[in-house]
Amino acid sequence: MSKISIIIPTINEANHLPLLLSDLSIIQKEGEIIIVDCGSEDKTIDVANIYGAKVFKSKERNRGLQLNMGAKYSKGEWLIFLHADSRLTQDWFRKIKLLLKEDKYFIYYFKFKINDKRIIYRFLEIFVDFRSQYLKQPYGDQGLIIHRSIYFKNNGFRKIPLMEDIDFLNRLKNKKDLKQLNLPIFTSSRKWERTNIFLQAFKNWNFRRRWSKGESIKSIYSDYYKH
Repeated sequence: MSKISIIIPTINEANHLPLLLSDLSIIQKEGEIIIVDCGSEDKTIDVANIYGAKVFKSKERNRGLQLNMGAKYSKGEWLIFLHADSRLTQDWFRKIKLLLKEDKYFIYYFKFKINDKRIIYRFLEIFVDFRSQYLKQPYGDQGLIIHRSIYFKNNGFRKIPLMEDIDFLNRLKNKKDLKQLNLPIFTSSRKWERTNIFLQAFKNWNFRRRWSKGESIKSIYSDYYKH
């Protein structure tokens, strides 16, 4: 069994994926990289193959399903779930290896950073840091590092196309087991560039509120991809 499995869901990520896979390539034989693609029409699969990732294909565009597929096909003792537009620092693997010798009952996530120098994004980072550490609500774009036994004990990600990260963490019995790493993950600013950053943050909050009140994920998904 390899030490870690890195699981990345993709759909048309040929522009971002090479950067992330370059960051991940330092794991070499100490782990595996799993891409679960749901019908990319660009060079995503070619990029994954060039970097030696294992590629699986999902018939549905459903991130929860993709992540869970990756976990089921994985061989790692620890599972690391990442978004394709993420970047990591050069020393990430050295620091992670030390960490993974510790308590397997903790679920770890990275310190959220945005790959854009504009000052407005620093405010968003502060907000996410507060939400993650004090409200115990990290999201999937911060990366999640979960021991295999804990992942499957909590029934993994459900087959839902979004909110799969919140859904999984909400099912944890003890939120104290969530720990932020002193290690950044840089996410692309693309999702905030289409609109005003505060307006987008409000929209995202409203989607989560609607979902928590029991609205169908199908209608939220439809509205989310209109934006």
